[in-house]
Amino acid sequence: MSEKDKRTISSNIEKIKNDIIKYSPNPEKVKLLAATKTVDPERIKYALECGCDLIGENRVNELREKYDEVAAPIEKVHFIGRLQKNKVKYLIGKVSLIHSVDSISLAEEISRQSEKNSVVTDILVQVNIGGEESKGGVEPGDASEIVSKISTLPSIRVRGLMTIPPISDDNAKLSAFFDEIQKIFVDIRLQNGDNTNIDFLSMGMSSDYIEALKHGANILRIGSAIFGSRG
Repeated sequence: MSEKDKRTISSNIEKIKNDIIKYSPNPEKVKLLAATKTVDPERIKYALECGCDLIGENRVNELREKYDEVAAPIEKVHFIGRLQKNKVKYLIGKVSLIHSVDSISLAEEISRQSEKNSVVTDILVQVNIGGEESKGGVEPGDASEIVSKISTLPSIRVRGLMTIPPISDDNAKLSAFFDEIQKIFVDIRLQNGDNTNIDFLSMGMSSDYIEALKHGANILRIGSAIFGSRG
């Protein structure tokens, strides 16, 4: 990695952290997650050195390939991509939070594999806030019920919600999506079942994180705004 790359990464992270202070109502609670799809281990480790709180992989195979070389503490490693049930076993004990749980059957498999390995796995329920067929996630109106059902499973703990809104240059439209998910999040947190500790609202990526911050996001998943375009 060149010195230019280092300067770019460090300055990008500094800008995002300044935006967190400027736009979040609770900046001290916001975690900056570096989305590391296609990013090499050297740059991932440097992003952590520069102040990223977390790293998140989108693909199970890529996480497995880079895991030992990155050597980040488990509490800093999240999984943020769509997850197939047959690959759950490769994540258990290697990540501290799975963001993309979009069905009860997936949650059941996470619970089964976690119980098998004598661990408790924290998860977020993904909500398809824009109703897009191309994206995973439960229907907004079903989120509360699904959180309640998942919360009854052993060896799994619901920690909050995750969403990816439709891509838009219209801040008013983005604001409406983020406002809706924030209200769902607050309602579910007030219910706060026995096996939940609802405190994470994972939303906001490189193109929309400022609007997400304004609506209470406390995990930002940032890729290109840290590392540059993936090409």
